[in-house]
Amino acid sequence: MARLALLSYHTSPLAQAGTGDGGGMNVYVRELSSALARLGHEVDVYTRRDNVPVRDVEHVEPGFRVHHVTAGPARALERDELALYVGQFTDAVAASFRCAGSPDAIHANYWLSGLAGHRLKHELGIPLIMTFHTLERVKAETFELESEDRAFQEAAIFACADAVLASCEVEAEQFVHHYNADAARVHIVPLGVEHAFFSPGYRPQARRAIGIAGSAPLLLFVGRLQALKGVDLALETLIEMRRRGSGAILAVVGGPSGPDGRATLSALHRRVEEAGVIGSVSFVAPQAHQLLSTWMRAADVMLVPSRSESFGLVALESSACGTPVVACDVGGLSTLVEDGRTGYLMDNRDPAVWANAVESVLDARHATAMSNAAVLMSRRYTWRSAAQSLAALVEQLALSGLVSC
Repeated sequence: MARLALLSYHTSPLAQAGTGDGGGMNVYVRELSSALARLGHEVDVYTRRDNVPVRDVEHVEPGFRVHHVTAGPARALERDELALYVGQFTDAVAASFRCAGSPDAIHANYWLSGLAGHRLKHELGIPLIMTFHTLERVKAETFELESEDRAFQEAAIFACADAVLASCEVEAEQFVHHYNADAARVHIVPLGVEHAFFSPGYRPQARRAIGIAGSAPLLLFVGRLQALKGVDLALETLIEMRRRGSGAILAVVGGPSGPDGRATLSALHRRVEEAGVIGSVSFVAPQAHQLLSTWMRAADVMLVPSRSESFGLVALESSACGTPVVACDVGGLSTLVEDGRTGYLMDNRDPAVWANAVESVLDARHATAMSNAAVLMSRRYTWRSAAQSLAALVEQLALSGLVSC
């Protein structure tokens, strides 16, 4: 059995997803680590301490531990500040390895963790596996380039990593196109879904559980409130439907994230008031991951209007609950939504066109078939399968030499 060190520098897998820097990556690291541990592997996750009271080591379950590493002040940091303390974090993780023994492989998550993993690989001779989650040059295709330096650092990590994980073929192609990645070192390992929680259920009861009365069609957005996630389009879709006479309502589940998070939330509130839909839109605080399944079962349709998305875990989890998805045709979303069968893929951001798609999903002639197809599609994805693929890759890397760079 393997011993793995997962680096999750900028956000803890134990943190609440949906606000701050917490999102799908938190779920990914936690669920993948748990699945690896249940297969008998030893998993240590290293994350930066952002809160004084947390324990140095949190024993999550047998074989799965989270280490809170002191690197910089023990508080939440802005994105630009985080880069300042990667060196301290790397020093502390290296000291831990020297004390407790080196792992068989390092699995770094996000580019900041990749910086640490890059250095640890060369100092200690440990294979480096990389999952980026988001990439600067890929985001720039549909949004905007924020940092050329970050893109340069990502390219250096691509050149150094012994293996880079992609969630799907689309993402693998992006690696090669934007970063000239060696295709032989790119391995497709799809994410999973915890089917014990995310599964179909009785919609009226789910609605009662979250306090939504009546039978008005419920549109759902789940994610961090930032420009990249496109929550404004979800709101405009609801406004268009109300303009047409629909009684639809919208629930926005998530909190502000990133430098523009507060401004995004304020703009949403202003638009709700301006459009006169105050009674039709609910802003809901981030929910514990398992509780999101109730919201998904309660909804008639999930909206995923992201401008860029490496995978789109929310779309997969929604499908597992039997709730069709209307999503932008970007990144991994194009592989998770079967257009016209489990939902709709949108190639533009026109609220009228989105409203048309939502109305089609709500049509009783399509709704049940789409719901059933979504559930069947989701069953192809499990965290156990993802963990087995990663463990096999670690074994493979043990038999080959490290990539020199």
